Amino acid sequence: MDGSKISGTPRYEARVLPTPSRRQLARRALLVISSVIRHVGPVLLRRLFRRGGRVFDIAALAAPLRSVCEELGGTFVKFGQIVASSPGLFGDTLAEEFRRCLDDGPVVPFAMVRRVVESELGQSLDAVFASFDETPIGQASVAVVHRAQLLNGSRVAVKVLRPDIEMLIATDLHLAEPFFRFLFHQTGAQMLGAIVQQLDGLRLQIGEELDLRNEARALLHFRALVADSSYHLIAVPEPVLTFSTMSVLTMEFLDGVAIDDENSVETLGLNAADAIDQLIRGFFMMTVRWGAFHGDAHAGNLLLLRDGRIGVLDWGIVGRLDSATHHFFRKLLEAVLGVESAWDDVTGHIISNYGPVISSAMGMDDVQLAVFLRMMIEPLLLRPFGEVSFAEMFTMTQMHVARANDISFQSSSLLGLLRRLRVQRRIQRLSLANGGILTDFDRGNFLLGKQLMYFEKYGKIYLSDRAILSDRVFLEELLAEPDVFENGQG
Repeated sequence: MDGSKISGTPRYEARVLPTPSRRQLARRALLVISSVIRHVGPVLLRRLFRRGGRVFDIAALAAPLRSVCEELGGTFVKFGQIVASSPGLFGDTLAEEFRRCLDDGPVVPFAMVRRVVESELGQSLDAVFASFDETPIGQASVAVVHRAQLLNGSRVAVKVLRPDIEMLIATDLHLAEPFFRFLFHQTGAQMLGAIVQQLDGLRLQIGEELDLRNEARALLHFRALVADSSYHLIAVPEPVLTFSTMSVLTMEFLDGVAIDDENSVETLGLNAADAIDQLIRGFFMMTVRWGAFHGDAHAGNLLLLRDGRIGVLDWGIVGRLDSATHHFFRKLLEAVLGVESAWDDVTGHIISNYGPVISSAMGMDDVQLAVFLRMMIEPLLLRPFGEVSFAEMFTMTQMHVARANDISFQSSSLLGLLRRLRVQRRIQRLSLANGGILTDFDRGNFLLGKQLMYFEKYGKIYLSDRAILSDRVFLEELLAEPDVFENGQG
């Protein structure tokens, strides 16, 4: 592939979110409370008065929590999508229950969809489309997607922003950010920290996602990258710019089945393994070469097409690494591939960003920390998917923290919980004091880690005997190319 033909990333313009009024905040808060009480409350009450049972049993709460997310829509569906796509972090029970969040959201009446499309395009539906299905083929967090046919016979998918979605997202963020930040500051809980990171990233990204012209430019850009490569099994839909605006995106229709729909994949006799292998290679190629990648590659955005290719949809969120994080990612890959000196760079960069917090939490000096990081990272990237578990990685980290601070990792006693809370709060305050949390480096690595967790899900299904970094020659050739940031192309 001649990477010199294409450089940089597409242009992005952020849509400014509105500021919700106190009345709007109060109304949304009441809706959230009402939904939680109706769906979750009865289950909690039944378990509270059941002898010998755990009140917070995740299997019993999974369906009610998913119903809450679906009913409230917006930001809640986005969280549901993360849960659905990360069984390694949230467990199979929650992930399976939340699978519907990848495709289903609150219904948008077709009359409203028609009104948005006609207003944006300045023409009636009949003047643009030979047919336009009233039933959506996708109902995601910020938009719905309908199948249609242009007057020239081309089959297209029409993505339409949900009416008033800007205010809904803005209201959710105004409510959720201070709430979860407060809980995180008070408890230091790792899961709450992940939620705060997600909210922080969402606030930065959502303005771009709500302007579909950004996605149209991203489609053109990444189509060109794929066309300029040997990745013939990756398909990015072509946008129809004539009929695309800020709130409407018309694009090529890709016909296929969800990548995690194993029964349909088997029925169609498709080879998913090679397509997913190319998808993962494409991710590393784009990230190493340009510092840009699909920022939401969950199973709901991946279709196995009937011709054997893998269709990559929804380019509304594109991760873009700053120069320091991009350099760190390259060094991390070099280290895993056997460049011993790169481990010093990786460890040094982590320590410089997070200060003494990690060593303090783990009870390790810099040398011990370097050994531990290597022990954690290498298996995730070098072992076959069938042997990889992000959940085990998180558990092992928590166990080391517990041992270093002389507390019980699994204790359910009140004293044990209070001791864990005290340690978590101390670690969290050290993190804030040293500026490691919610920096560009922190955001970039969180987004990269999220994609790797997504890979774990469908990698276990189709590539159980292959590792993420299974092709050493491919990566060595990729890393041998000049760093685009050093050349001023990033």
